[in-house]
Amino acid sequence: MRSIWKGSLAFGLVNVPVKVYSATESHDIRFHQVHAKDGGRIKYDRICTECGESVPYPEIDKAYDSDDGTRVVLTDEDFEKLPAAEKHEIPVLQFVPTEQIDPILFEKSYYLEPDSSSPKAYALLAATLEQSDRTALVHFTLRQRTRLAALRNRDGLLVLQTLLWPDEVRAAEFPVLDDVQKPSSKELAMAETLVESMSDDFDPDEFTDEYQVELRALIDDALARGGEKVFQVPETTTEGEDAEVLDLVAALQRSVDAAGGKSADEDESSKRRTPAKKASDRKAPAKKTPAEKTAAKKTPAKKTPAKKSASKSASSRKSQADKPAAKKSAARKRA
Repeated sequence: MRSIWKGSLAFGLVNVPVKVYSATESHDIRFHQVHAKDGGRIKYDRICTECGESVPYPEIDKAYDSDDGTRVVLTDEDFEKLPAAEKHEIPVLQFVPTEQIDPILFEKSYYLEPDSSSPKAYALLAATLEQSDRTALVHFTLRQRTRLAALRNRDGLLVLQTLLWPDEVRAAEFPVLDDVQKPSSKELAMAETLVESMSDDFDPDEFTDEYQVELRALIDDALARGGEKVFQVPETTTEGEDAEVLDLVAALQRSVDAAGGKSADEDESSKRRTPAKKASDRKAPAKKTPAEKTAAKKTPAKKTPAKKSASKSASSRKSQADKPAAKKSAARKRA
């Protein structure tokens, strides 16, 4: 598992460094929408209903529509002004009896791992919660959103469960139950007998998701049989990653256009099409400014003694080689 948050628990003057992990995961088989004819993925374009243009992600903001039809647009700067708890701290608000928390409020569960070489404070808090049969109410900020959460002990491990706010739980109002008659003592006795005959200890491993099992078998069977409904799909990025890359390329292209330049593809294409210039077509070097001329005059040229000495030795060897030939020529003339 990979941690999704790192910070500390704070209760009183005690800080407990922790890492946060998602405690649950979904095993549901995910499907994509495809073209039934050829199996191609269906992609969606973000079209503005006002101008009819395709809108990239960087140009999309969030808006709220009021009951009277007024729309207000909020930017990232607006959201940054909202109050939030410390991003890297989980403050304990209070400790409450565990049975007082209605399970309907539980939303998502996270494991907390001690992030210290000495997890004594972590173990102490977990043991205290178990011994007192209490749950800590905390504030937990994840992805710029602060939630109310319950912190409890689970076999020596601290588990944090985000809670719904009270106004997020709907009120159940069913008039049909208002005038219902209370069950008689005989009916209650028979029902309790039935419940007793079906009672057992809860073991989650005894239950399986039959739908997912049968669905996986159906897919495996279709893959094994092949046929016109099975297509070979090339490896591609996910839809979100692909959209992000396209938006990035579009943003870079707009930046290049705004600067009056060319894209990398256009620049490479022009290089291939443009023939090499002839010597006569080449521009003469730019004239130097007076300051550059003065600097050039003041800078003495470096001597190359190695080349001069090499040329001198070559000429001396040549003159020595010519002397015997000159003596032979003079001897022939005298003879």
